[in-house]
Amino acid sequence: MTKTLDFPYLHGFSTHEQERLRKQARFGEFTVYQNINLSEVSDLLEVGCGVGAQSEIILRRFPDLRLTGIDRSTRQLASARERLAQLPFASGRFELKEMDASNMEFPANSFDGAYLCWILEHVPEPIRILSEVRRVLRPGSVIYATEVMNSSFFLDPYSPNVWKYWMAFNEYQLDQKGDPFVGAKLGNLLMQLGYRDIQTEIKTWFLDNRSPQARKDCIEYWTELLLSASDQLIEAKYVSTEVVDGMKDEMAKVAKDPNAVFFYSFVQARART
Repeated sequence: MTKTLDFPYLHGFSTHEQERLRKQARFGEFTVYQNINLSEVSDLLEVGCGVGAQSEIILRRFPDLRLTGIDRSTRQLASARERLAQLPFASGRFELKEMDASNMEFPANSFDGAYLCWILEHVPEPIRILSEVRRVLRPGSVIYATEVMNSSFFLDPYSPNVWKYWMAFNEYQLDQKGDPFVGAKLGNLLMQLGYRDIQTEIKTWFLDNRSPQARKDCIEYWTELLLSASDQLIEAKYVSTEVVDGMKDEMAKVAKDPNAVFFYSFVQARART
């Protein structure tokens, strides 16, 4: 019998959610990867690779590296293997392992680069993972960490159900021992662990009447992201079905509003061991 080890996760593990994660990676690729340079890396560790959505982008963008991805979810890793096996450019260049990132099985100095994206928000002790990453990296290796800063979210016109839902979304993640504000803390975490040359960059989606189609696309995508947690939030009694339905209606109205504004910032850190 195949085991299916999973852990509490805000967005769930359905097939629909796995495809949403790939869509999310494609949607954010330009902004996320704008200043990421892994061309000097030959052996990259991707922590929290999930369904391989970021792995696919990395292998396509940087054809000379080999990627080792780790994740705790059997189900996500199976999906990642199936997807990456279909891509000719990924052939022979990746290995995926089920592993706890806070207690890695790799020996010291195993990799010369590390990549983390939307993972530290979901773990109880980000510093333990970053410490383990530092241990398995060779001296002088580069690490990139991209993380959420959910207090930056802004939507206009004001939408009360969206606001209620967003607050519940973040409270649920905090109660699950995650951190929806970890992006702002990356510099401190990396400094505390002795990383060098630490740089942080605030990246922003800021869409208004100057880009009406991009704004509509972003709001519609963000609706999918919010809804991906709705079943968990309803089951845990953080929101009612009425709030979820109200959120959906308000997001649909804002997406069509000629004067709508969407704003969200996240943080990307770069450092060396």
